Amino acid sequence: MSSVHISGQSLIRLPPARPRRSLAGVRAGTWNLENLFRPGEAGGPADDAAYKAKLTALAGTIADAGLDLVGVQEVGSAGAAADLAAQLGAGWRVLLSERFEPRRPIRVGVLTRLSAGIVADVSAFPPPLAGVQAGDDGALTTGAGRGALAVRTAGPGAVTVIVCHLKSKLLSYPAAPGRSRFAPRDEGERARVAAYALYRRTAEAVMVRGLADAVLGGRGRTERVVLMGDLNDETGAATTQLLQGPPGSEIGTGGFDRPDAGDGARLWNLAGRIAPERRWSRVYRSRPELIDHLLVSHALLPHVSAVDALVDRPPPPSIGDDPGARRGAPGSDHAPVVATLTL
Repeated sequence: MSSVHISGQSLIRLPPARPRRSLAGVRAGTWNLENLFRPGEAGGPADDAAYKAKLTALAGTIADAGLDLVGVQEVGSAGAAADLAAQLGAGWRVLLSERFEPRRPIRVGVLTRLSAGIVADVSAFPPPLAGVQAGDDGALTTGAGRGALAVRTAGPGAVTVIVCHLKSKLLSYPAAPGRSRFAPRDEGERARVAAYALYRRTAEAVMVRGLADAVLGGRGRTERVVLMGDLNDETGAATTQLLQGPPGSEIGTGGFDRPDAGDGARLWNLAGRIAPERRWSRVYRSRPELIDHLLVSHALLPHVSAVDALVDRPPPPSIGDDPGARRGAPGSDHAPVVATLTL
């Protein structure tokens, strides 16, 4: 076993990498499940029929896509995640983060039919990064709203999967206790609240990058790592760029196939491997955008044989600013983003 330390977090231990053995034909992806709650839970559907329809739609997409491992976001309860695993059939299991906000208990996890175990579950911002302002009252937050979960598959061709869900771009404004407001009183309030969300999303990206650094340990040429999740921003956004690590050699650049000193720490965003007409995962106010991403280490990059956003299974609907507008709707407002890994 090798050890790594995440600054400000507990020690985690990883099994040694086995770079010479194969991980053949594995389909892995990331998917925001959109408020997966049981009926009766806050944010859940109104009745059992709506809940069953959601589970059927989600499981059908995963099965039709032939997925073996899915990093999931917006899991509202462990029970709901277990129901989805059961809907997928024998051999499926779920691994969940235990770090989430009680007032809105959505969390990340991994659904898989591969043998795997949790190696880290973190939410605190790494020192010396300080807390960031979270609202007009000036209060600081020192951790992410959703934990970042690292899971390692077992056996030959082991891969470490890091799943995250960064702070949403959809803004909510101060309102009476127990209520939410999705329209600002004026443009000054809109700008301030957008800034608070951006502060937090940036700090969360730093936290996730720190976890990736700990897992990679500078061994990106041999450590097979996939970082996946709903980053709530597009490929060129500063927060997304933070997760890539050292700049250079991006897909589509002249230096892509030239080894350099950054390869041990760098992650490559697979967005450039998706066909341009399918390079989106959510539709916001009729505008398609890619906010769900897969990034891989140097060791895994040559073994990515295909990447796609499953935008026709079925096409995600256009959404607005109120996340509760689709409460109880089947399926999800995101499309899965999927890669095939072969050796």
